[in-house]
Amino acid sequence: MYKVLIIDDEEPLREAINILGDWQGLGVGQVLEATDGKTGLAMLREHKIDLALVDMKMPELNGSQLLRIAEREFPDLLLIVISGYNDFEYAQQAIRSKVVDYLLKPVNRADLNSALRKAVDVLEAKRKRESEFINRNITLNMSLPKLKEKMYLSIIERSFKNQSNEAFLPLIGADKPGNHFAAGVLRMLNLEQVRQERFHEDRDLLHFAVTNVMNENSDGHFEAFSFASPRSEREFIAIFTLKGSYGEDAAFLSLHHMKKAVSTLKELFGIICAGGIGQPYSEVMELAESYELAKALLDGIDLLNLKDSLVTGSVPVKPPAGKDSPSLTGRMPMIRSSLENGNVGHAKSILSEFTRKWKTSEHFSLGEADRTIQEFIILLGDIALELDAVPERLRSGRSKGLRGLGIGSDFASFEQFEAVLSRILEVYAGEISRSLAGDRSSVLENIKAYIDNHYFENIKISMFTDKYFLSREYLMKLFKGQYGYGIHEYVQKVRMDKAKDLLSDPALKIQDISERLGYRDKNYFSKAFRNYYDCSPSEFRLLLAEGEK
Repeated sequence: MYKVLIIDDEEPLREAINILGDWQGLGVGQVLEATDGKTGLAMLREHKIDLALVDMKMPELNGSQLLRIAEREFPDLLLIVISGYNDFEYAQQAIRSKVVDYLLKPVNRADLNSALRKAVDVLEAKRKRESEFINRNITLNMSLPKLKEKMYLSIIERSFKNQSNEAFLPLIGADKPGNHFAAGVLRMLNLEQVRQERFHEDRDLLHFAVTNVMNENSDGHFEAFSFASPRSEREFIAIFTLKGSYGEDAAFLSLHHMKKAVSTLKELFGIICAGGIGQPYSEVMELAESYELAKALLDGIDLLNLKDSLVTGSVPVKPPAGKDSPSLTGRMPMIRSSLENGNVGHAKSILSEFTRKWKTSEHFSLGEADRTIQEFIILLGDIALELDAVPERLRSGRSKGLRGLGIGSDFASFEQFEAVLSRILEVYAGEISRSLAGDRSSVLENIKAYIDNHYFENIKISMFTDKYFLSREYLMKLFKGQYGYGIHEYVQKVRMDKAKDLLSDPALKIQDISERLGYRDKNYFSKAFRNYYDCSPSEFRLLLAEGEK
């Protein structure tokens, strides 16, 4: 007989578990209760507990802390975690620990006893540890989800070997006639934002949350099995299995299930999704066609009219007749010229002109947006390579694409897509600017020398931008980076330094000094001097005189 401990600070939940559990049928001889984590830990140390049901949110010692302690002190203890949808952020330790199952509040009879049965099966298996056969089955049981995932991927990628994998077909219901299979693809449009704000950058925890919602409400008749796509970190693949029914039913239920899951993800975590559902097939090997259709449906969703989460199961949208695929190739010579001249603003205007064309078109799909981003990175990368300006993160070759550039890839609207393109341009523009900085040093020295010798003239920045073919913004940035002053600031500094020298000569009138420095009248000079030194020219002379006494 087994001993079970319920650790939860909510009395109604402890009572419900006591009532709903099939303790006798499961061979449980004693059920103990602890009202909080601290008490629960003490009872674990006092009694020989086989299985503990632990709530994640408790005062003093919460579930995550308790699990970490239990993992160290009670390595043979089996654990079932209890939590609510909104408590996923507290469940990180539960995922990493060897928990048998994860129950969501409110706990129902079927889920509870299913989890308890799973735990009891493991306990019984442990008692027969000397049997290698049983041990192999325990390992297989814990690896089943990963095994199913690999099987589905091999079918989708058309690499499934019938002869070597035929024995595993019953695991995915492919051995029974009358079953229908369909594939769906779900894309998280704001993955990075949600992962940062709701999951503290924990990718595994996010994947657990998404697949948990996607796989919910599966029963003996309809089953959903989902997993993260190895091709794209923001996409999930879902396989829907309808047992012993018609293809039309499978299509309807798959689409309904996906839409419901997408709605739940938005409600619980703020995840915005787009998805596609492929056609159901009676042969499991045809999941490849279903997946390809689902991916085409997803890629064909119109970004211009995407206002919120969307799942489609209709025929993929074809581009209007005569519409060319978007390509930035023709604009790259002009963009390159602008970047080489430091005119990032002009390069951005060229990019905006390009994107404006698609913004006013009839249709611009997610797939076209993805291809445009990839193309833009490649084209700018070629320019950067020629100019020896490849971003540092990309030089090692370990990171590529937007991740390698340190740019977020979230976009759920055309405006956000434009912002991603603009950020890509800014990153490469910065690298190109730094690479060409050495060539610009002589230009900056010439400008500084001109100011040093002509500080009394009316110096305008346009004099230098026209002469050296540099943009105003870029030139000012370069000059300040080199000397620590903007061009106007440096002119003012030179004039004020010279003013102090001239004021030290009592023979010179302030009016004469003002004219020598290029000011239109002495009042304007006096005001500028006071703003710079917090005293007037006359007061400065008095200070000099007092210092000489």
